[in-house]
Amino acid sequence: MSEAYEHLHRSVRSLADEDEAARIRRIRTDRWIGYARAEAALETLEDLLTFPKRTRMPNLLVVGPTNNGKTMIVEKFRRAHPVREATDAPDGTASMPVLKVQMPPGPDECRFFGAILDALGMPHAPHGRVAAKQDAALRVLRATGVRVLVIDELHNLLSGSVLQQRRLLNLLRWLGNELQIALVGVGTAEALRAIRSDDQLANRFEPFPLPLWIDDDGFRRLLSTLEAVLPLRRPSGLAESAMALRILAASEGVLGEIVSMVTKAAVLAISSGVEAITMRVLDGSGFVRPSERRRVAV
Repeated sequence: MSEAYEHLHRSVRSLADEDEAARIRRIRTDRWIGYARAEAALETLEDLLTFPKRTRMPNLLVVGPTNNGKTMIVEKFRRAHPVREATDAPDGTASMPVLKVQMPPGPDECRFFGAILDALGMPHAPHGRVAAKQDAALRVLRATGVRVLVIDELHNLLSGSVLQQRRLLNLLRWLGNELQIALVGVGTAEALRAIRSDDQLANRFEPFPLPLWIDDDGFRRLLSTLEAVLPLRRPSGLAESAMALRILAASEGVLGEIVSMVTKAAVLAISSGVEAITMRVLDGSGFVRPSERRRVAV
């Protein structure tokens, strides 16, 4: 029957013949969903990776609302450039072109360098001296040939005191200069505000916005792409006007919410035997708008 599922991507058609449990598991599994803005972000990141070392390296700030695909983009970039183990290298040295860390909550220099060492797989004393952690982090960053340092949740900077924010911003500027590597910050609009509070960093970090989705051709293509990878046996027509507008309104334009809503509806479509996402299935999926979830009383 797999040849009949013309609404599905060729790689998914055979999955539509599997049982309910297998298909629901497939639907709930994280997947990369390509769209124009994400592909542009990946191209920009790849360009940073190939940039020759110089005194003033270019940096990028991927900025957008929470749950709008930022982390997935940089994670895909990181996976595209995996670690080369020392045993596989001709010179016997491990290579790590892209390192991704998370700015700690309540950040300070000690925690930040600890996060770098953790990401590098290096043991360290949690309450060790800052200077020792800094020296160890720089030594391993150089030895492993890191060319792009991705700092996720950069807006956590603002949870520190004003003095601590200034020290960390100075540290980021120094780190890029010292290692001559590209820095990629990832965060919400608060991250952009933090970077813009430092004139020198503001000139070095090029913002790459990931705005909320609106009803345009790009949004309709996103829905068509999403529908094509969900192993439902009947077409849903997610990109049709009424369905698209319902999804956009309920998700409030947030990519993660769009995917969550469609995923919940697809699971219900299978378990109920409908095998397509309809308006009734959307309404019965149990999805709650983000703004309504924030207002739930406890």
